[in-house]
Amino acid sequence: MVTVETKSGIGYDVGVVYLTGELAKLQIRNQTINSKTFKKVYRKSTYKEVNIWKFFKKKEITILFKAKQIAKNLNLIMKICDVEYQGDGGKAIFYYTAENRIDFRKLIKEFSFHFHTRIEMRQIGSRQEAAKIGGIGSCGRELCCSTWLKKFKSVTTNSARYQQLSINIQKLTGQCSKLKCCLNYELDAYLDAIKNFPDFNRKIYTKKGVAQCMKIDVFKQKMWFSYIKKPNTWFRIEVKKIKEILEKNKIAPPLEKLSTINTIQKTELTFKDLSI
Repeated sequence: MVTVETKSGIGYDVGVVYLTGELAKLQIRNQTINSKTFKKVYRKSTYKEVNIWKFFKKKEITILFKAKQIAKNLNLIMKICDVEYQGDGGKAIFYYTAENRIDFRKLIKEFSFHFHTRIEMRQIGSRQEAAKIGGIGSCGRELCCSTWLKKFKSVTTNSARYQQLSINIQKLTGQCSKLKCCLNYELDAYLDAIKNFPDFNRKIYTKKGVAQCMKIDVFKQKMWFSYIKKPNTWFRIEVKKIKEILEKNKIAPPLEKLSTINTIQKTELTFKDLSI
């Protein structure tokens, strides 16, 4: 544990050294930290400094609940999600989320009166809130944002569509109520694989009827088609064969029917009542 300079230059803070040597240099590079902006390390923390730091750390939870109650009494539409004391207890940073601009002048006065320290209000986004609070994701592991993920890239529903995922918002959103960051992890691989596919909106014209694409298998390079009038019967065809059929549709008469294609596999969809 080391005693370090604060960002404001007033007082001191306490930190924990958890990495040294070449691994520390790699982390600095990965997180794009400018080494010129590093604050000074004064010394190894003394026994007294460590005890003061631990004392204020223990107070943070009770201070958080008290702060939430004060904000509620002032009818402020905001969510105070975390409190962080400076190592010497000289300042408390309150992290909050809010949809609209908040006038918290009265709030700061109340906080100063009750907590007897300098107050800093810092607004964060919902993703940063999840990162600070932490938790377990649906995968059973700790949240990426609270462990290793430092840069938040925008995630859209197109990321799910390209990976053939059903647009179920409850399953696709994380604890921050935003789309899960992991939807982007394998997206590039899907985009590369999908380049070989024809346009999904193109239809196959046969004498029996018009068929449309219902589903694709990106890595097996297969597509499922069904007649528009018989959507429950699907035909699985290789992408290479689909391209040939679409080219023939331009110049030659339509196929007799989909079942005449030799690489085809017919699948009948059946439905069961699961409400019981």
